[in-house]
Amino acid sequence: MLDRLDRMLVAVRDRAAAADTFSAILAAEKVHEDEQPHFVATRTVMRAGDSDFDLLEPAGDGAVSEHLESRGEGLFAAGFSTPDLDDIAASLDAAGVSYARADGDVHIAPGETRGMRTVIRKTEAKQSAGLISFAYEVTNIVDDHKEAAAFYAKAFGLDATRFSPIESDMWGYNGTLTLFNPPERLDRIEITQTTDDARSMGRYYVRRGQSIYMCFVETPDAAAIRARLDARENRYQLLESSGANGLYIHPSALHGILMGVSLTNVAWRWSGRPELAPRHPTPA
Repeated sequence: MLDRLDRMLVAVRDRAAAADTFSAILAAEKVHEDEQPHFVATRTVMRAGDSDFDLLEPAGDGAVSEHLESRGEGLFAAGFSTPDLDDIAASLDAAGVSYARADGDVHIAPGETRGMRTVIRKTEAKQSAGLISFAYEVTNIVDDHKEAAAFYAKAFGLDATRFSPIESDMWGYNGTLTLFNPPERLDRIEITQTTDDARSMGRYYVRRGQSIYMCFVETPDAAAIRARLDARENRYQLLESSGANGLYIHPSALHGILMGVSLTNVAWRWSGRPELAPRHPTPA
């Protein structure tokens, strides 16, 4: 029933400063500001590609202020879209998942999932902006990736036959990509189970347990993003030594967010459809 990774929600201390950062690095554009009573926060929505980044600043004591106090700035929740909110609510009811309906969205607390605070809204068309095409992946570190994949399939009405296994010796994990609608789109939850506590993801899991770890976006022009990072003297790492696949933006550059950036269709290489990936991507 989920069709898109619609947005990422970000806890920040200063919405204006964070908006400037997203504009400077991703050429994102501000499309909306409002109040978010459910989170006791004010929000600036930045459009990057056809995805949104909701920058949430505390307006009092609540979930956002608690996140900032305990974890600092960074990814606060994953936002998905669905054609029918009533259908997803029925699926959640059948799975025994508690949720709230507020501000027109379905809200699920991290204790109900596997550490991934979730917001689901009705699918809508958006005008694209900036240097990326869309956000397509949120990484959820879990205790048991097989159990979590089965849970998300039931709770979110996903077809488990479309899922793809993943593993990485380099980063120390194995897991599942819960692809929503391949090969039309890449959107998914990357469910990871760490295998090496000495690696960065393993250290993160030891500190925070089941939680959101990072997100991935796609772009036709990683070189332009890299140039903007260089101009700001921000930290990043190439996905591979040649830069042919994209880069990772360090959390210090983007208000606590670890963001992967891959070139158009390159992510199909590790998403179960390698034949859809370009043979010779333009270097990042």
